[in-house]
Amino acid sequence: MNDNILDALYDMHFEDMTPIQEKCIPEILDGHDVLGVAQTGTGKTAAYLLPILSLLDDGGFPDDAINCVIMSPTRELAQQIDQAMEGFSYYLDDVSSIAVYGGNDGSRFDQELKSLRGGAPVVIATPGRLLSHMKVGNLDLSRTSFFVLDEADRMLDMGFSDDIMQINALLPKNCQKIMFSATMPAKIRELAVSLLHNPVEVKIAVSRPAEKIQQSAYVCYDTQKLGIIQHLFKNGDLKRVILFCGKKDRVKEIARELKRMKINCAPMHSDLTQAERDEVMYGFKAGHIDVLVATDIVARGIDIDDISMVINYDVPHDTEDYVHRIGRTARADRDGVAITFVNERDISRFMAIEHFLQKDILKNPLPEGLGEGPKYIGRSGRKSSHHGRRGHHAGHPSKKRSSSSKKNHGRNQNN
Repeated sequence: MNDNILDALYDMHFEDMTPIQEKCIPEILDGHDVLGVAQTGTGKTAAYLLPILSLLDDGGFPDDAINCVIMSPTRELAQQIDQAMEGFSYYLDDVSSIAVYGGNDGSRFDQELKSLRGGAPVVIATPGRLLSHMKVGNLDLSRTSFFVLDEADRMLDMGFSDDIMQINALLPKNCQKIMFSATMPAKIRELAVSLLHNPVEVKIAVSRPAEKIQQSAYVCYDTQKLGIIQHLFKNGDLKRVILFCGKKDRVKEIARELKRMKINCAPMHSDLTQAERDEVMYGFKAGHIDVLVATDIVARGIDIDDISMVINYDVPHDTEDYVHRIGRTARADRDGVAITFVNERDISRFMAIEHFLQKDILKNPLPEGLGEGPKYIGRSGRKSSHHGRRGHHAGHPSKKRSSSSKKNHGRNQNN
């Protein structure tokens, strides 16, 4: 990579490449299409941004064209990529970016329009917003040199497959394409075949969660979950908590219930406007909100180092999502707690997570007065049932959080 990029990395205290960066950067610099399979937090944003920015800064690309398009499933991830871009491009005079996403007022759309028509070196966009510009003639991708799909599996889950193909149809045949996904189901393989040309495939195994995360679970019925939450928060001293739910309707419902319990919380889901999301995130980061109730999709854009606890209100659909969720805590040399509620339908799914982790996760006894939970057969083959009895409170880290955070360095390493 060129010296301007290396100078920026030096200033940001980047010293060693992550495995995904080590394998992808040379291939992208050599002009190959790349299919990268790696979970969030492995450094994939830098794995594609750094070589693309280096190539753009070396020159030879049209000044009045959109030279690179990066597709993101959510506004939050688009903003996060844009922030990483600001740091990496600090010494690049002629390479800038614009983030294009919905949920804003008309003035933002007009600002995006000017940048797109005048030619922006790098456009970071959600599919819906980019299509909106495309339909009114604001978009010329005929000279685009790089096309990146970040978190492609999330985009397909959100129903963006047709949108991606429409955008792809506007790209020139010689456009270099890069696609990242946390998982590789058949539909992702099919998308890769239709989009990429002889791609180099880079697959990084899903890493196990940090050992310092205190993982445990409550095997319970759905009707017992709110009672468990009330038990966890009974002392009123839990703060910096994210509670994950699989669906936005459940997020809204749980947030209402927590407020009835006098728990200081706020919901975070895709129905909120961008201004509402920004307000919630500001309140959470500033400590005005103790509990963030969020969906997986929105949570991909949350980059906060001092989360003390993660609660999985339901078991994630795959192991990668479990690792991603609980990886929000115990960051930057801190301790953290991860608690999962496992109902009778999710037992097999949770057993698959334990199989991946190669260990039995501690099962907490249900709080007194909630009755008995479902039977659970762990990896060891032992049955366990969870009666209403007073047991150990798993709600607090056993050690105080470290006051030394290495905050900026940790965030940089994970971009």
